[in-house]
Amino acid sequence: MNTVTCPPDIPAFSSVCILGLNIHSVDMTAALEAIDYFVRRGTPHHVITADASMLVMAQDDPDLRRIIQNAALVTPDSAGVLWAARRCGRPLRERVSGVEIVENLCALSPERGYRIYFLGAEPGVAQEAARRMQHRYPGARIVGARHGYFAPEEEADVVADIRDSGADIVCVAMGIPRQEKWIDAHRAQLGASVLIGVGGTLDVLSGQVRRAPLWMQRARLEWLWRLCANPRKIRKVMLLPRFVRLVLCATSGRRRSA
Repeated sequence: MNTVTCPPDIPAFSSVCILGLNIHSVDMTAALEAIDYFVRRGTPHHVITADASMLVMAQDDPDLRRIIQNAALVTPDSAGVLWAARRCGRPLRERVSGVEIVENLCALSPERGYRIYFLGAEPGVAQEAARRMQHRYPGARIVGARHGYFAPEEEADVVADIRDSGADIVCVAMGIPRQEKWIDAHRAQLGASVLIGVGGTLDVLSGQVRRAPLWMQRARLEWLWRLCANPRKIRKVMLLPRFVRLVLCATSGRRRSA
């Protein structure tokens, strides 16, 4: 069992091991408390929002696996992860998604002074997401926004722009596993306390992509909505049957030996 190291005023939280990787048992409140602590610490902390596809990719990608294992906080970001935890006999509290974490951080920014940087998505998307968040949450400190389609020779400029912005929190929307590997490679150079891979979050916050209706979210069918909205996600969805097989094999063996 893993725990996140927290000060006395923030309770430590346990984790459940799914396919050899620890997912922390947090709800949104606990995740935001941990992120606030990381900001106050002032040293780099990698926060990962893990869905089923990421856990499958990590089975064949040692670098991604190492990054997940070393993250300060790993939240459950899919219905599949919640199902797998129940199969393991260790139910997680709730889904804690990247898009909801980022919006909550923007809402808290005026009060707590968080300086937030948006990196990723197609040209113009990060800037529109920043504009909308600042309109929705007056006083939110979005200190920079830049698309993720930069050339390798531009990477040093991107890193310098984030560092010079004074960002506390960097939200990287480049897709799995690129965003996790980019954070891992540059975390020491960015000067930020929290670095979090957020997938398609900026597309949602910019209005480019609408979230699923509430009934679909509650029915845990948001993945189907996203697939219909963007058929290119089929490769990610195709990992789900393998995830189910891997979890069933792992938990069936455990139950037989119990």
